[in-house]
Amino acid sequence: MSRTTWALEPELADYLLAIGQPEADVLGSIRQQTEAHRMGKMSLAPEQAHLLTWLVQLIQAKHYLELGVFTGYSSTAVALALPPDGTVTACDINDTFTQSARAAWAAAGVSDKITLHLQPALFTLDELLEEGRHNHYDLAFIDADKPTTPAYFERCLQLVRPGGIIAIDNVLLNGRVLQSNEAKGPPSIGIMQTFNASLPLDDRIVPITVPVGDGLTLLLKK
Repeated sequence: MSRTTWALEPELADYLLAIGQPEADVLGSIRQQTEAHRMGKMSLAPEQAHLLTWLVQLIQAKHYLELGVFTGYSSTAVALALPPDGTVTACDINDTFTQSARAAWAAAGVSDKITLHLQPALFTLDELLEEGRHNHYDLAFIDADKPTTPAYFERCLQLVRPGGIIAIDNVLLNGRVLQSNEAKGPPSIGIMQTFNASLPLDDRIVPITVPVGDGLTLLLKK
């Protein structure tokens, strides 16, 4: 049994995208514009967006919660996959970045599905809980600051329904999760190491990590 996962060269990555779900023209345009951005590496990989939209259809999601919007690639992809009465609750703190997201939503014709909250995501999550939105969301995607990931997870677990999914991006930190505790590095490394190790022990969820992009963890809420 092989334990090897392919490190994809660009040609092979393009091939996998070509035989998968076609990328909508508007998403291709957003992706190309984002790749030219000075912080373009923050964007979701197209194969990750395909996986999110596949999950939307698999679990028949209607309500989606996103932490970390950036230029709007993932939120646009999911909004397009949701049914006409689907909703997106989007959380970010950067008004400059999200101006691009608003333009993307308008170009894709999904602006009416999306509510953007421009404030620290924890504030928004706490407000949603105060409003009584426990077990409301079908799918949540955490792609925000890594040190706060454990707190985001705990709140999203309350907001997502049983049978719903929480997806967490960048769980491998470009391989730095293998860094020893003695090695110097940002606090996010130790935080993510501890968080990742806690998931298999958490009886509230069924976790799996998929080696796409920088590692995407999927958590099925029991």
